Amino acid sequence: MKNNILQDKFINQFSEPELKEAIQKVAQFRSVSSGDTIIDKGEYIKFVPIILKGTIKVSRENEEGEEVIMYFIGPGETCSMSLTCCLQSKNSGILAVAEDNVEIMTIPIQNVQEWIGKFTSWRNFIFMSYQNRFDELLNTIDSLAFKKLDERLIEYLKTLSEKTDSNFIQATHQKIATDLNASREAISRLLKKMEQEKKIMLSRNKIELLFLKS
Repeated sequence: MKNNILQDKFINQFSEPELKEAIQKVAQFRSVSSGDTIIDKGEYIKFVPIILKGTIKVSRENEEGEEVIMYFIGPGETCSMSLTCCLQSKNSGILAVAEDNVEIMTIPIQNVQEWIGKFTSWRNFIFMSYQNRFDELLNTIDSLAFKKLDERLIEYLKTLSEKTDSNFIQATHQKIATDLNASREAISRLLKKMEQEKKIMLSRNKIELLFLKS
């Protein structure tokens, strides 16, 4: 993969040839299976992950194991929370888990810091990542504070569809319930209602989003 990385659409957004060469020299690549943890709570982060393929769920977890989703990141994106931990030399306060089979590129923290001051396109990428994740966090707060469960469910499905670029969502009812901090029974009931309304089509561990086609 490394020999072809400069052909990737994501890498080509960087305008400086020196930056592309630097990425080629220091980047490491990992393939992560669905459900595997990429960054764990309390872990000391020495790299910044950039998604090349697949989707990662970033969440926070309390001592009782209750989880709240912060945001999803997809191809060409990075995690602003891991950036913050890296730049401040702090342990991770988040949990990053692969939603499906994921390919990531990791950049050592010392290079992340150096390139911010050296390359304009890298600095723009980092700042835009912060802005995008901040906007998504505001949406998450608004959703938890002001929206009903059925509205949150639709928003959740839309977000996953956008991140995976697919109208098919691979997820069990229990997983969705955990992600939305709701009961499985409530989620199953809402999904069944959406199916009756021809908004979705349910099959085993898969949901087709019909409402996005209208």
